[in-house]
Amino acid sequence: MQVVGGINTGLRKVPAWLVYLAGLGWAAYLFWLGLSNQLGPEPINTLERLYGDVAIKLLILGLAVTPLRKWPGLNLMKFRRAIGLTAFGFVLAHFLVFAILDVQTLERVWTEIVKRPYVTIGMAGFLLLIPLAVTSNNLSVRKLGGAGWRKLHKLTYAAALLGAVHYLWLVKGFQIEPVVYTALIVGLLLTRIKWSRARAVFA
Repeated sequence: MQVVGGINTGLRKVPAWLVYLAGLGWAAYLFWLGLSNQLGPEPINTLERLYGDVAIKLLILGLAVTPLRKWPGLNLMKFRRAIGLTAFGFVLAHFLVFAILDVQTLERVWTEIVKRPYVTIGMAGFLLLIPLAVTSNNLSVRKLGGAGWRKLHKLTYAAALLGAVHYLWLVKGFQIEPVVYTALIVGLLLTRIKWSRARAVFA
């Protein structure tokens, strides 16, 4: 616990805006790799996948903030908003690469959403994240009230699950990475269940 306490002391000195800066820098670097033909024979597809991969990792990290504080005592609460907004930024970048660089027209975007179930699911997750990103500020917390704001932001759980299903569905063949991400998301969501209440309901 002394080690965790020391880490928490160090983290209190780290400004949350560094998360945004790191996210922006990484997104720009990946885009530059694509522009300079360093992402293989299909740079647009690779860039799209890389943005999505970072997004789901950040969503998992955001879901892990509360369990990490509850059990090992690692306190990342001051970074949770920055992690969430940076995750949304990568989801948005993932969508924009798909819409603008890949399919390129609104008509084709709509066609992909309607005809490809994994795109439909991914779009649903993206749409759920929009109100969360818009209300991730102190003014919205005051306007909605603490309880209302927390209730709205539980949409994160559904968005993360949809993101995991989207990833599982789009990969070809069995790949361990999306399976691990899905397991982590499901596991982190299970930690939020009030098991004593659940037992009372089914008793």
